[in-house]
Formats: sequence, structure tokens, C-alpha cells
Amino acid sequence: MALNVHQLHIFYTVAERGSFSAAAQALHMTQPAVTMQVQALEERFGTKLLNRTTKKLVLTEAGHRLLPQARKAVELMRDTDEMMIKFIEELKGRLQFAASLTIGEYVLPRLLGPFLRKFPEVSVDMKVMNTTEIIEAVANQGLDFGIIEAPCDVAGFDAEPVMDDELMLITPANHPFAYRDEVTLEEVIREPMVLREKGSGTRQIMEDELLRHGISEENLRVVSEFGSTGAVKSAVEAGLGLSLLSVWTIKHELSLGLLKPVKISGVRFTRQFYAVRLQSSLLPMPAAALLHDLRELSHE
Repeated sequence: MALNVHQLHIFYTVAERGSFSAAAQALHMTQPAVTMQVQALEERFGTKLLNRTTKKLVLTEAGHRLLPQARKAVELMRDTDEMMIKFIEELKGRLQFAASLTIGEYVLPRLLGPFLRKFPEVSVDMKVMNTTEIIEAVANQGLDFGIIEAPCDVAGFDAEPVMDDELMLITPANHPFAYRDEVTLEEVIREPMVLREKGSGTRQIMEDELLRHGISEENLRVVSEFGSTGAVKSAVEAGLGLSLLSVWTIKHELSLGLLKPVKISGVRFTRQFYAVRLQSSLLPMPAAALLHDLRELSHE
């Protein structure tokens, strides 16, 4: 009997999720179907792979030996999917994923248009959530993946960088800095600042980079803090102060001549956006296609 890659994927999911019921939910299968496929794999090898106790599943010695090979099989299937994206002319299906605030509100809406024109038979359902909610939704609500603004170190998840981002100093169009290509950090810290709230990804990137240059939060003239990027942009446009925001978030205001991004000499506020998904999951083709396009865009 030939080795069944689908059965390896099911076994890997059961081992990673710790129960047949959890694996069945992740794989969108019934629990009896999952159990039957694992039993068929055990029959093929002629040995038990899992010991079923009342409390949990425990891998046997054979199961421990098989697990890394099953993981390689799952990874190979993922890689094959992504490779074949380049050769697919027609793609159909429903793409369900989540994105954190900056990405979901300002980055992806601009990029989904070209993607959907390229694949008109694909439909998109994107939810905007914070990182904790995204992890929960991917784990338990059947979302294909999530895109977040920082690395994810959660057991059972893979996090892969898919896009680059940079924060820049944002000024009103009539501010003296707006007529210059660069300003110094010493000039910036003398200006009133309006910032995202503490704990936001944008705020954390700013604080970390400034600390590398010996500038703490106490050195800044913070006059206002806001819980959304839109409010920060409105405050800068109204002249309340300057800010540091992702270049993705001001494209509309830049096209209208309302705001201006300015470089700070010797300082770069860079980060990456990460796609997170369950290690035991296989991305559907529309999801693999979108992530492929985002990576390609990032390297242009």
C-alpha cells in the first residue's frame, strides 16, 4: 500500500493539536474520519503511533520517529503549493484571513485590488483585529492566516515575514520641515508630537529606535496620544504637532498635499509585517497566492 501524504498530514495535526477532536476542527473533518485515517496509517506501518489515554494522546516511539518526517511532508506540500502559484492562470475560492489595524486599514485595501483583478474568481473576507484576537481566530475560527506587525512566538504557529514597513516623520504640508529632505533628531525632539497610544506596534517601533539613539520618551514633547492612526493624521494635519507613522498610512493625504513625510538624518524606523498560520495547516491556494504576491511586492 502506497504511503498516503494526506494521512501524514492528519497524523501531524493530531500530534500537534494533542487530540482527535482539535485536529478534526482544524482540518474541517469529522472526528471519526480523523481517527480512521490515523488507524489506517498505523495499519500500514504495523505499529501504534499514538497511545490514547483518558487525559491525552501520547506519541509512541514509532510516533516520535514519524513526526519529523510528517512535518517535512506538510512543509513540502506548502512549498509545492506556493511554487505552483506561478503557473496557475485561474484561481477560485474564498479567502478568509485577518490583519492588524495598520495593515488591515491602510496597506491591504490598496493591494487587494490588483490581486482580485488578477484572480477575479477569488472572494475575500478580511477581518481587522489586534494580534491576540488574530491568533485566537486562526487557531479556533477557521481563518487561513493572519498578518501582524511583529514576530509571533506562539506554540503551534509559524510566523513568516512577508512585507517591509518604515515609519517616517509626518508633518503638515505648511510646516517648515515639509520643505526639507532631512531634519536632525535634535530638531525633532524640540517639536510638539502627537503619537499613537502606548502599547501600539507603531509606538513600540518608535520608542525602540529612539532608545538606540539615547532618546527616551521623557525627551519628547508629547502633547497628545490617540488610539487610532486616523486620529493622529487628523491632529498632524490640524497643526497640533508632528508624528511618526508608517509610510503606508499617509498615501491618500500625500496625494492630496495635506501631509509630508520627512527623513530624520541617521535614524530609520523599520519593521516587517508577518504572516502567521498554524504549523499543522495547509494554506488554500488563494491564501498562498496572496502571500506570494505580498512577498513579491515587498522585494520590488
